[in-house]
Amino acid sequence: MKARRGARFAETMTGTLRLDTAEGGSRPVRLDLRVVTPGAIRLCGSTTAALTGRVRIGGWADDLHASGRILIAPLSQGRIDYHVRFTALDGHDYVLEGHKSPTWRSPRRSMTVLPIRLRPAQEEDDRESRSAGGQGLLRFRLRTLPSFAASWRFPRSAESAESAETLTAARRGRLNVWYSTFTDSNTGIGFWFHHELVRPVSGTPYTHGWAAVYQPDRPPVIDRFGPHSLPESASSSLGGSIPAQRPGFHSPSAVATAHQLRGATEHLTWDLKVSADCAPLHTFPRLAWKRRLLPAVHAVPQAQARYTGSVRLDGKLLPLADARGANARIAGRGNAHHWAWLHADLDDDTVLEVVTAVSGLPLLRHLPPLVFLRLRGAGRDWPRGDWRSSLGVMGVGRFRGRPQLPTWTVQGHAGGRRITVRVHLPEGRRTAVAYTDPDGSRAVCHNSERADAHVRLEQRRGMRWQPERTWDVRGTAHAEVGLR
Repeated sequence: MKARRGARFAETMTGTLRLDTAEGGSRPVRLDLRVVTPGAIRLCGSTTAALTGRVRIGGWADDLHASGRILIAPLSQGRIDYHVRFTALDGHDYVLEGHKSPTWRSPRRSMTVLPIRLRPAQEEDDRESRSAGGQGLLRFRLRTLPSFAASWRFPRSAESAESAETLTAARRGRLNVWYSTFTDSNTGIGFWFHHELVRPVSGTPYTHGWAAVYQPDRPPVIDRFGPHSLPESASSSLGGSIPAQRPGFHSPSAVATAHQLRGATEHLTWDLKVSADCAPLHTFPRLAWKRRLLPAVHAVPQAQARYTGSVRLDGKLLPLADARGANARIAGRGNAHHWAWLHADLDDDTVLEVVTAVSGLPLLRHLPPLVFLRLRGAGRDWPRGDWRSSLGVMGVGRFRGRPQLPTWTVQGHAGGRRITVRVHLPEGRRTAVAYTDPDGSRAVCHNSERADAHVRLEQRRGMRWQPERTWDVRGTAHAEVGLR
């Protein structure tokens, strides 16, 4: 039985809010929300969907990572309810609640006006913290109706937040990878947790992996776990053979799911909570991983994730609070012949993911590297066509890259914009890790979670390229180069 297709859309509301504080006064409010429903919206029933987005209250709050839920029941219950939790500039958590009751007597007003109430997330602590409350009114402007309508998507279940879990290594000769990379903004320490399930061409399937810590003032430390044999008959980390309530990587030494990273090696132990509030980032074209058009595929289910918890290195505690990074997936026949990869949080709302690779298949090994590049800013991905960076338009305008050490670059243009990416992996900040493919061939991955990246984005005006944005990321980019 096929799962019903959910919906995904974005909406913007603006208005004013009056705070119940001494300085009080009316303040402008803007909500930029993204809604993801688990299934079809039932107009004659009720649907509860997830909310994520940005809450801005003039001079008082600006939270890019607000989250909550929405109840959509316009006919069955005569209501649409919003419940959004965010953090204000005073460091306290608040909840913004809104309720509207659609009616045929006044369809325009009842659907476009949202009364709201602000309250502390922990009301029982209100007296001690003196947190603010308030009331206000938001409006959905009709001039935003075209962009609201254009934002609607109806992805299949495989394209939801767990979309990458459909990448399986169920057959022999397949490799499945779960990896997480992130940086602690307080200390500048970079982390890399890599988990593999390998079904070799001959031999017993096994799980293994490693954890690495990149400290600013010391050489990188990397420690392995496994291998642990995985009998063919046993349930495992495979997408279709593991119960739905436990998706992810599971082995005696480590666990990696959408919400948790936990494990231990000889020198390292870690226990981290993971949260993310953005849609998956499809580095490779969706058709490639849905139809297995390429020897291997890469996807980022949690492109702007946050990590909280602790890591211990030889007994030394390395606490983490809201470290920034990503959880990603790779599945296929094995590693590329050679490749380069980059994940960079360019600013609070912009992330760049790049993979440039040459296939390991003999017939494709002599072709130029394919480039898969996705730049996400303000919830929008560029280039708009997911094949654009790798193939261009009718073969013209393909992005170009060359995997090499210590510096590699990617350049290309699409949709009136041009991007140049320069990535540098200093020798003292990188590790060399031996990879083994399911067929027994080997590669060496040179990884750094403290790489440097310079990104220049330009816009075409007339016959010239004019600078649009420039980012210079020092010591917080995550990058690697794989060679054979």
